[in-house]
Order: sequence, then structure tokens, then C-alpha cells
Amino acid sequence: MTRASLDKQPHEVASMFDDVAERYDLTNDVLSLGQDRRWRKEVAKAVDARPAQKILDLAAGTGTSSLPFARTGAYVVPCDFSLGMLAVGKRQHSWLPYTAGDATRLPFRDDVFDAVTISFGLRNVQDFDAALREMHRVTRPGGRLVICEFSQPVWAPFRTVYTEYLMRALPPVARAVSSNPDAYVYLAESIRAWPDQPALAERLKGAGWSRVAWRNLTGGVVALHRGFKDS
Repeated sequence: MTRASLDKQPHEVASMFDDVAERYDLTNDVLSLGQDRRWRKEVAKAVDARPAQKILDLAAGTGTSSLPFARTGAYVVPCDFSLGMLAVGKRQHSWLPYTAGDATRLPFRDDVFDAVTISFGLRNVQDFDAALREMHRVTRPGGRLVICEFSQPVWAPFRTVYTEYLMRALPPVARAVSSNPDAYVYLAESIRAWPDQPALAERLKGAGWSRVAWRNLTGGVVALHRGFKDS
């Protein structure tokens, strides 16, 4: 596993997200300097949800990421393994069909969804290759996958500055706004250890996805990967 050195078991990661659920969306907005809102708009464009389509939003947390899909008239299922996140989301958007689920063992039938998407959650799955295969299983033939994840800045000088921000600036900022700042130290380490854009694209291909491509956002701080399930 890419992040074995981080030494977090799945139940520990779930508990960590339970602890930060109440202020999760606010903390993300602060730590990303507001960029997370732009990134989520790009995800919505890439998914291109249509009325009556079925969209699976994995690692949906409180459901903030699911709202743009619902507004198109699509049927969106927010799914997360953190019960704390789901509870906060249910209080905020009670009409969404929140579902508890492990990305490596999804509680859905084969070939159900027109699109599957996961934003800033794949790197927190212990066996993310298994998760990519599960996403492929539940996607209908001809359907699509969109992954939005932190990645590797493409300009070397900026990459150095970005790494310094992650490891030095992020923890004190998190202490000021988060209910569990230690969780953000783990998240910073997980970002630094994550595969770069070409390496993640190869993992998608290995899980059965075709026509795999990616697009960098904010100079590669974030990358959108997309793949399709052959008909």
C-alpha cells in the first residue's frame, strides 16, 4: 500500500473523520484558501450529471459534494464509511439518501450507476485498487468514473513550496479551525505519499477502466482523473 507508513487502520480512519465531521466543510474551505469550491465545480462539470441518471458519490462526507448532482435532477447517493459524517449530513440535508458503505465492498448491485465519483477520499482507502474495481463493478456499461484527488504540482519550485505548506503551515491552521487537528497531520502526510498523475492513471487501467485521462487543477495540486466502463 502506498501509505503503509502512515499506520492507520480503516476503523481508525473512520473514527478520525467522525471526530472532524462537525467542522469538516469549514476547515476544508480555510485550508484550501477557498479553492475547494472551485475544485468541486470542476468535478460537477466532469461528471456531467443529467436528469434521472443515477450518480454514486463516494466519500461524500456530509453530502456537500452531492448537492450539485442533485440540482441537475439526477438521483445521487451520498456514500461514506464515517457514520459521524453521515449523521451531520443527514441533519443538514435530510432528503438525500445517505448510505453507509466501505469503498472496497460497496453495498450495491452490479451495473447500477451511470457515474461514480469520489473527491478527496480515495487516498484514505486502505486498498484503493480494490475500491477502483468495486467502482467499476457498480457502474453500468458505458458509464463513467471521475476522481478528484490531491496530486503532485507539475512545476518543481511550486511543488517545494506546496510540500512545505502541507507539513509546516497546515497543522497550525488546522489547530485553529478544526475539532481534531491531529487528523490533518495525517491528511497532509497522506497527500505527500499519494501516487502522481500518471501512476494513478495506470492504477485505473489496471482496475478495468478505459479511456483514462487526467486534467490538472491549480497547477497539479489537484488532479481530475476520468475513466469509462466499456459497453
